[in-house]
Amino acid sequence: MIRVLIDTNFIVTCLKFKIDLFSEINRICDFNYELYTIDKTLDELKKLKSKLSLQLIEKFNIKIIKTNENLDVDSLILKIADENTIVATQDKELKKKLRIKGIKVLVIRKKQYLMII
Repeated sequence: MIRVLIDTNFIVTCLKFKIDLFSEINRICDFNYELYTIDKTLDELKKLKSKLSLQLIEKFNIKIIKTNENLDVDSLILKIADENTIVATQDKELKKKLRIKGIKVLVIRKKQYLMII
């Protein structure tokens, strides 16, 4: 089972460009997967007052990974991600660090569709 870990900016960007996040993930993931996010991502979405983002997480039953460390979201994602994880993010620096670590990244292309790199 592959874990797809969704970052804050990925959710917000999908909503901004009206990308159907879940049907796109289903389209490109021809393997068993589960959707996850971390508790600090929820905190960021609450600060942004992004109610629609929070509703999406609830509606699609995205699992929440609880963290105890006082690190920023990107550092936590880097720590959590392993070979059985695909990280959904648009953050350039985070993508670079994930690729160095050998972690696959789910990105938005042409403001229309998703792709794993």
